[in-house]
Amino acid sequence: MEKVINSYETLFIVDVENGEEAVKASVAKFTDIIAKNAEVVEVADWGKRRLAYPINDKPEGYYTVVTFKSEPEFPAELERLYNIDENIMRSMVIRLEYEAVAKAAEPAPAEEAAAEEAPAAEAPAADAE
Repeated sequence: MEKVINSYETLFIVDVENGEEAVKASVAKFTDIIAKNAEVVEVADWGKRRLAYPINDKPEGYYTVVTFKSEPEFPAELERLYNIDENIMRSMVIRLEYEAVAKAAEPAPAEEAAAEEAPAAEAPAADAE
């Protein structure tokens, strides 16, 4: 029987009150766990950000997003590990509807077209006055 491999994305927020070294250790711990059990497509460190609302009276957290491909059993185990670790403030694992691929550093063509159209849209408004 063929193995089922799905694409997933996980976001986890690490508590920053324990210091920068503890944050780096937690991020490295979970990215290593994912790398050992799945094929990592992309790791995006969003860094330290202000939370939308305080979690356990803490206003900031360190965000990390990992896109990976694995068998369906692994995400449940990953969520269990997130819940055990006290440094993880919030976490989420979702299955992607599409095949995960690494994102290119260049902007998408739609973004370039929108950037070119923006100055053109402003010009007629200036002429109307």
